[in-house]
Amino acid sequence: MKARVLLAAGVILVPVLALFASADAAAAPKVVVISLDGAKPDLIAQYLRRGILDRRTGLGRLQRHGSVAEQNITATPSLTAVSHIAIATGSTAVNNDIPANTFHAVASPIGTGISGFGAPIGGYQISPLGESLAPTAEPIWVQLRRAGKKVVTATWPGSDGADIRISGTLVQPADPRRITDYTLPFGAFGGLGARGFELRATDFVDADSSLVQQIQTAGLVSHGPVKVTASAIETVFCAPSSAGTCSNTSSATLSLRYDIKVAALDSSNDGVTNFDRLVVFDAAAGITAGPFALPVTGPARIRVDGKSDDFFFEGSGNKIGTAFFVSALAPDLANVRLVRYGANFIPRNAPVISAVDDINNNVGYWAPQPDFRIPERLSPGFANFPDLELEAAYQDQVRSFTEYQTRIALRAIASNPDADLVMIYFEQPDGSGHQFTLTDPRQATNFLDAASIGKPGKPAGATGQDEAKKARYERYLKFAYQQADAAVERVVSSLGVDRRGRPLSNVLVVSDHGMAPFHTAVNITEVLRNAGVDTSVLGVRTSGPAVNIYVNLQGREANGSVAPVAFDAIVGAVATALRNAKDPNAYYNPKARPLFSHVYTRPSGCGQPGFCVDKNIGQDFGDVFAQLGEGYNFDGTQIPVVARLGDSDPSVSSVYSVPNFYGAHGYDSSVPSMSAILFASGPDIRRNGRLDTVRNIDIAPTVMRILNVRPAATVDGKAIVEMLDRDH
Repeated sequence: MKARVLLAAGVILVPVLALFASADAAAAPKVVVISLDGAKPDLIAQYLRRGILDRRTGLGRLQRHGSVAEQNITATPSLTAVSHIAIATGSTAVNNDIPANTFHAVASPIGTGISGFGAPIGGYQISPLGESLAPTAEPIWVQLRRAGKKVVTATWPGSDGADIRISGTLVQPADPRRITDYTLPFGAFGGLGARGFELRATDFVDADSSLVQQIQTAGLVSHGPVKVTASAIETVFCAPSSAGTCSNTSSATLSLRYDIKVAALDSSNDGVTNFDRLVVFDAAAGITAGPFALPVTGPARIRVDGKSDDFFFEGSGNKIGTAFFVSALAPDLANVRLVRYGANFIPRNAPVISAVDDINNNVGYWAPQPDFRIPERLSPGFANFPDLELEAAYQDQVRSFTEYQTRIALRAIASNPDADLVMIYFEQPDGSGHQFTLTDPRQATNFLDAASIGKPGKPAGATGQDEAKKARYERYLKFAYQQADAAVERVVSSLGVDRRGRPLSNVLVVSDHGMAPFHTAVNITEVLRNAGVDTSVLGVRTSGPAVNIYVNLQGREANGSVAPVAFDAIVGAVATALRNAKDPNAYYNPKARPLFSHVYTRPSGCGQPGFCVDKNIGQDFGDVFAQLGEGYNFDGTQIPVVARLGDSDPSVSSVYSVPNFYGAHGYDSSVPSMSAILFASGPDIRRNGRLDTVRNIDIAPTVMRILNVRPAATVDGKAIVEMLDRDH
């Protein structure tokens, strides 16, 4: 990962031979599905129209030579795990039983939760707890592999090679639902969150002769004296086996020690000592010269140039690594600000270990992904970093992580050119959409200052939004879309295109959902308490603006306390509280709309309270499932809470507050802001096709149609036949 190829915004470097591949070119996958998390059709249309995205490459290429949907209605709720499993299964969230990014599995104790990314697809058996004998959904790759087709998944949610357990009981083995012919899981947290370091000249001493010799042997040049931190800026401990991660605290299992030091070099030959380069290294290993065999990287070499460099914790059993970024470096070392990104790894699940090792050894360990904790100052050490420096670090992560994911995709395709289906996931532009969708006058541009909304004096007491920050955030969002678009083009060019520019493989680019600005964080517990609801008998799980509320029911939850006879009354009280909730602040809610756009309750017609399902409530949905209206979000509440301008009543300020980020999804899936994208082009895709409205659950049966395999009986979607050529 040392020699990354970083593309400038809007610049695409494509091998000429790939662009003009002939019809008898080397084998390429029949179908490639690419997900650009959070990509919005209206923004892409705007960016293509204005030349921010190139009409000849990437999404522009697919639009020019294929079909595009005006609206792609995503799953309900419009959340990442929910929507990706819906795309993969062709089944609604009710049927695939993934109701949120985080929810409560009803067979477990009420205080527990489960990730939608690591939950059983198609449900499980509640009593006795175990694997479902009749799953209500299955991923597309299961049916395709039954039919003898080869499938590759690169970090696609739900394809991870993991055995899924609830309360320690196996409810879904990895085989066959969570593996393909080449399966790479999404990365996992390596135990170290991001951290900022502030150094001064007094923190450095003259390097000894052995370190100077190491620097010279490594091919580094310093025309002035070499300085090094007198002591380690941080000590990290990692596990030598895959049974543990890393920490700043040692233990019996975390026996590997890394004392992180920083050397300062002057690489400018101008006769003046001007420190302009830092080398971050492990004191025990020193500054090693290489060459390095991935995932090993050697020390991190960084300048104030907007680019980070990688640092691998050598010997760590899980192949854990991080990266360092310098945001400020005074020539005399009077002021040095350094960022250590979070540490991550690729889960080493046994059924997919060959793909994991292939990526670790040929692409590198899991790279640090865009981390909202840095610009929001949630991680330690960033209190005195200027906004622009933290934003620069985030932009570096957007660029470097998209590059990393692109190289994963290219490696997966190159290793499996005979695949029938390849499914690829890219994190951007979702992360940037959450961070930078600053487009509503009701959003506080300084989330610590409730008055930084609107215009000066409008509303009363407002000092106005920071227009410069809004402009910066608009640029950052464009940058994210450019990086994602460049990734699409690199994948397409690796597949080859004909002389007209149409891909030789069928390429479908989708997103899981859209993105909308929000201005207010909501405390759901206070909403219920203010309405007199007893929350002690409830389990509440929120994901973005969606909430699942569970009754701690006897005979369903382990150790449930609520008798079935009381179930309907409690559900009714919760639903009434949510339906009656309304934000009283007229600036934020000028039309006096209800706080929730949808409130659904578990039906009781099956005669067994807590176990009935319908088209809106599945097995592991809450007994009450609700979605906030646009502009509101359960996430983003600050500690301490920052009250909104005009909220003087404690009963209001306890519910509504100023959030610390700006974009959200999970709202009503039919509203335009939540629309996903669909761009498609290839041998079996109609050219110049304009599709009005499609659904994300239609992607799986469309792929099956192209590959001439009958969908499973659990598929709810229909093939988008108007997008396909007449042979299909």
